[in-house]
Amino acid sequence: MNQLLPLIAVFSYLSLLTVGGGMAAFPELKYLTVDVHHWVTFSQLIHLYSIGQMAPGPNMMMIAAVGQWVAGPLGALVVTLAFFLPTGLLTLLVGRLWVRLADWPWRASIQRGLGPVSIGLLLAGVISIGKGAITGWETFALSAAVFGVLIVTRTNPLPLIALAAVVGAYAFR
Repeated sequence: MNQLLPLIAVFSYLSLLTVGGGMAAFPELKYLTVDVHHWVTFSQLIHLYSIGQMAPGPNMMMIAAVGQWVAGPLGALVVTLAFFLPTGLLTLLVGRLWVRLADWPWRASIQRGLGPVSIGLLLAGVISIGKGAITGWETFALSAAVFGVLIVTRTNPLPLIALAAVVGAYAFR
């Protein structure tokens, strides 16, 4: 119960870092939940994120599991509201303002500038999660193979995820 205010502070802050998607906030999510507050381990966070990727709906709903882990059902509710409410309100306000600024000369420049920012934040998230998920040459080979198939073909990643899970179950017992 005494963790509710820190949960609100952390996840409200993380909410504002999700430019480009939830993966953009992953490095800071890892830093705050694992290194600063010690609510979960890095391995647990990677597993929660992986489950969030496979579950229907927004992949960042995995943050509710962190709240549940720390402060029970109330923690899950508080974290979910703290994470989605600030960006939801900000998006509503900016969306309305953006329509009014249709003829503003800086509008196109801002839009072009946000693209590289989003890509940079996303790449930082990928590197951060890779540092925890790639633990040896076997996991490196598996991730490189999946990445290679995705780059070369237009394959749906879901069968590759399932295949990687089967390979992992046998190779990493």
